[in-house]
Amino acid sequence: MDKPLVELRNVSFAAQGSRIVEDISLSLAEGTATALAGPSGGGKSTVLKLAAGILVPDRGEVCYRGQNIAAFTRGQNLDFRKETAVVFQDSALWANQTLYQTLELPLRIHYPLMNREERDQRIREMVSEVGYRRDLAVRPALLSMGEQKLIGFARAMLCRPAVLFLDEWTESLDEEAVLRLSALARRFKSEGNTLVFISHDFDLVSNLSDCVIMITGGKVSANVSRDELVRNKKVAGLIEEGMNE
Repeated sequence: MDKPLVELRNVSFAAQGSRIVEDISLSLAEGTATALAGPSGGGKSTVLKLAAGILVPDRGEVCYRGQNIAAFTRGQNLDFRKETAVVFQDSALWANQTLYQTLELPLRIHYPLMNREERDQRIREMVSEVGYRRDLAVRPALLSMGEQKLIGFARAMLCRPAVLFLDEWTESLDEEAVLRLSALARRFKSEGNTLVFISHDFDLVSNLSDCVIMITGGKVSANVSRDELVRNKKVAGLIEEGMNE
């Protein structure tokens, strides 16, 4: 059996004196799409950020390709950041930088030999793919939340990662933009890459994911394959109900 790409081993996490995740263990296989679902406040965003190495667990280990992220050298951590990317629920764009500067930064870090023209071409191609048509010389405050989501997705894709972590990535988007980003996510997975995503859109979850992991009260409450989700209406109903609580 192949080793999991990402693995959480007995992971717990607390913030401001409150336990958010408690003794979670889960494995994410390479080349698959995993949906983290569950009620609001159940801990799924925290689990995603732990898996992405954004948060450090209080207890337990988060491993990438069999190695504990916390034990990475500086070079290993840089490689990990290049191979993985996150689209945050609030987009997390730099407020004091233009959109262009925000998009250019990861290319400067991970592709130091790339010249200005090459960076510009990749940026223009990526923002066109996500459907952003406005000026890149402005700051995020002038954008709608939906437009910020488009830029956040474009930034995540710029370094051609192998793993995408998407937190409510289609929220605040119109139908056309949802379809466009969903198509990009499907293409990304079809190329052998890995998706880990959070969404309250049951249709998106059931159509895109290979498995659904329910996070309730900071713990894994269910782990359901897509086949079971499609085949068993009772299971599908329970998952959908749990997502909307």
